[in-house]
Amino acid sequence: MSTIEFFGREVPILYEMDCVIVGGGTAGAATAISALEEKIQTLVVEKTISLGGTQTNSLVSPMMPTYVKAQHVNRLITERLQKEEITTNDGTTTCSWFNVEALSYVLEQLIIERGGKILYDANYIDCIKEQERITHIIVNTCNGLVAIKGKTFVDASADAVLSCTAGVPVGSGNQDGKNQQISFRFEMGGIDIPTLRKFILSQNESFCKIENPDFFEIAMVPGKGHLLEPLFRKGLANGDLLEEDLRYFQAFTQPGKPKVMSFNCPHIPGIYQTTDPKLRSLAVTKGREMIRRLVRFLPAYIPGFEKAFLLKEAIQLGIRESYRIRGQYVLTEQDYINRALFTDGIARGDWYIDVHSVTKETVEKPKYAHGEYYEIPYRSLITHEVSNLIVVGRHISSTFLMQASLRIQPTVRDMGQAAGLACAHSVKHSIELNQIDGAEIKRQLGMVKETS
Repeated sequence: MSTIEFFGREVPILYEMDCVIVGGGTAGAATAISALEEKIQTLVVEKTISLGGTQTNSLVSPMMPTYVKAQHVNRLITERLQKEEITTNDGTTTCSWFNVEALSYVLEQLIIERGGKILYDANYIDCIKEQERITHIIVNTCNGLVAIKGKTFVDASADAVLSCTAGVPVGSGNQDGKNQQISFRFEMGGIDIPTLRKFILSQNESFCKIENPDFFEIAMVPGKGHLLEPLFRKGLANGDLLEEDLRYFQAFTQPGKPKVMSFNCPHIPGIYQTTDPKLRSLAVTKGREMIRRLVRFLPAYIPGFEKAFLLKEAIQLGIRESYRIRGQYVLTEQDYINRALFTDGIARGDWYIDVHSVTKETVEKPKYAHGEYYEIPYRSLITHEVSNLIVVGRHISSTFLMQASLRIQPTVRDMGQAAGLACAHSVKHSIELNQIDGAEIKRQLGMVKETS
């Protein structure tokens, strides 16, 4: 086996690939599928043993609605989930409901069937560069450090770990350096969902308008008129909850999991920086305490939860925003307001600017009518500093507010499809990723009709 020197030691080169993807999450898995369909050698380096990122490891389901036409990879994943007999359509909204274990398996199979490689339980450490090009990445595995050689590299890490070590400038947080709220999601089993549904509907709650009994959602946000708020207030008065537990509460059913709901809470209070490793660890311990209070509260106060139990905690925190690269174009909230179109627009978004603020501040930006969208330019995925690097996911080049819109799952999947095409174009035509005309990638995606 060939080796390369890394800080005075010889590190074995485990793989030599056309496309090396750091992170097998929502965007990274989509990138891999796209690249493999273009017949280039592709490897995904994933720190856990499950693809899907926040979708699966942070239990972020269902996928929020979009009215933008889905690209090929998005459709492919949905169709495959349905073949696994996991229904995704509730018949009312454009949410894509999914079972997290099924999604992880589907993503894995779509990559393996196309000849892709996955390196699980592998933590990115550093990269080796020659001038402006990355030549290798260094990864820590169960057998120690290994190197991976590549022609193109994709930072799909969500925290910009590859970009940071490669010398790409990054930003984080709002104007005060504060990041979005962290969630720590969990699942409960043993829920009598028909009884819960009957109770909710008997109170004339109009939050969930879905008629299909397999798809149900409950929520409570203080001051929003939700019928559950008085019950939460009672729990607070009785000492079963703390004020911080009432900040945000939401739960969804999961297809293929009878009597199970996934909870989009708790929101962890007081954690202002998601880039601080000590604070992330504090968020875990704090979140577990909050989960336990909710798990004790729900059976005692809400019909349908009498026999419910804690089924599962997320194995990864729900981080909405950490680092963002500074690419060749910085997408801004003004682009959102203008419904900006670009000659190199390679993905489209229509989700509102959805800031989960740790300080309870609100950000009001107009929501789009159905059919309206903005485009994300290819230039927001590439950098001046590294020629063979492309970035996909929540950490592309944007402002804090704009990131709160583009971070949703359908949008970052479409970024991934574009990135896979770009890597293939780079390899086949011997052109660096940051020298590709994004208009060509837009053409390959079939998005050339509308430009600014």
